[in-house]
Amino acid sequence: MGLFSPNKKKNLDKGLEKTKESVFKKLSRAVVGKSRVDDEVLDNLEEVLITSDVGVDTTLRIIERIESRVSKDKFLNTSELNAILKEEIVSLLEENNTGLVAGFDAPLPAKPYVIMVVGVNGVGKTTTIAKLAHHFKKAGKNVVMGAADTFRAAAVDQLSIWADRVGVEIVKQEMGSDPASVAYDTLSSAVSSDKDVVIIDTAGRLHNKVNLMNELSKINRVMQKVIPEAPHEILLILDGSTGQNAFEQAKQFTKATEVNALALTKLDGTAKGGVVLGISDQFQIPVKYIGIGEKLDDLLVFNREEFVNSLFNS
Repeated sequence: MGLFSPNKKKNLDKGLEKTKESVFKKLSRAVVGKSRVDDEVLDNLEEVLITSDVGVDTTLRIIERIESRVSKDKFLNTSELNAILKEEIVSLLEENNTGLVAGFDAPLPAKPYVIMVVGVNGVGKTTTIAKLAHHFKKAGKNVVMGAADTFRAAAVDQLSIWADRVGVEIVKQEMGSDPASVAYDTLSSAVSSDKDVVIIDTAGRLHNKVNLMNELSKINRVMQKVIPEAPHEILLILDGSTGQNAFEQAKQFTKATEVNALALTKLDGTAKGGVVLGISDQFQIPVKYIGIGEKLDDLLVFNREEFVNSLFNS
């Protein structure tokens, strides 16, 4: 049984529309004129998955699983191929512990629960923070944001606008301030005012990986002076519409800091939704959230079965 209400399911289906259309067209071409799955169909299927941005390594793992199934169970039509594809992808995500994410209204493992958000500029980091704050607030949690991206012009202003719109507190300093100082102030404020959730924004630049690593490490160390276990979650935001470029960003950020959760954004505007499968498989990091639109409610807790069913159900 899925986690989603009919309304959320409808939103997910709509958000994945471009990916679904692309995948189904390619799948149809892969089996056209075929009465059974043979080497040619498998080769075509491999191409479908790779060109859907699932990634080469993950694609090969899926194909190997399907080859094993085909050798045991001969099947004849596309619907059965779809069914096997769905089963194998859900199984792959299950092995990666991906999709076992509690909803926003679930009890938090710590109070305050500290989320440090990382990712390059332009991936939807600021709006994702706003959506997270909105959902936590709707679930009855007290939230505070920390504007620790003091490097980029207008980053603090943008986050402040979102904080006002969502109706949550924000801790900020002037542009150019020490990001670690902002994080320290935010956690101190959260502890003294009994907040449930802290969401810390960070600078999204990758031009110098050493500086990035040093800055994120410093923010972590300073936060731990207030809350020794902080941050409880390091959430990497990736733009799903960039396909293979998202893999590269994931590689750089997982080297720079201990990312333990992923959010894939902008899936509604792209046919590259397969990147969710490849990234979760390759990096063995749970996808916690997917963004399927611009509205505050258009951030969904990722559920593997709902996602795969939506992707492969025409």
